[in-house]
Amino acid sequence: MTDRPVEVTEATFHTEVLGEKLPVLVEFWAPWCAPCKTILPQVEGLAREFAGRIKVCRVNTDENPTAGLNHRVSSIPTYLLFRDGSVVAQVVGARAGDVRAAVERAVTP
Repeated sequence: MTDRPVEVTEATFHTEVLGEKLPVLVEFWAPWCAPCKTILPQVEGLAREFAGRIKVCRVNTDENPTAGLNHRVSSIPTYLLFRDGSVVAQVVGARAGDVRAAVERAVTP
């Protein structure tokens, strides 16, 4: 369990995301992406606030392009919420409110 976003690579994606028992929010981002930098504090806040109920991961698409291609990520930031290895929600763009709403739906019994 962690209260920080976990950096995920193509090599660790299956274990860290698809094999996780908790719901997993994955941010697809790149270092040059200004909106990604803008929303990062909110993403880090979600990791802290929902620690133990959701796992938050980040995939640098510049370093791991296949991970984004495998999940049809065509723009960044893109947020995919996985449950039991399947995508259950998607948010494209730095829309913190929509990302938060997806996380809240994932953890609500």
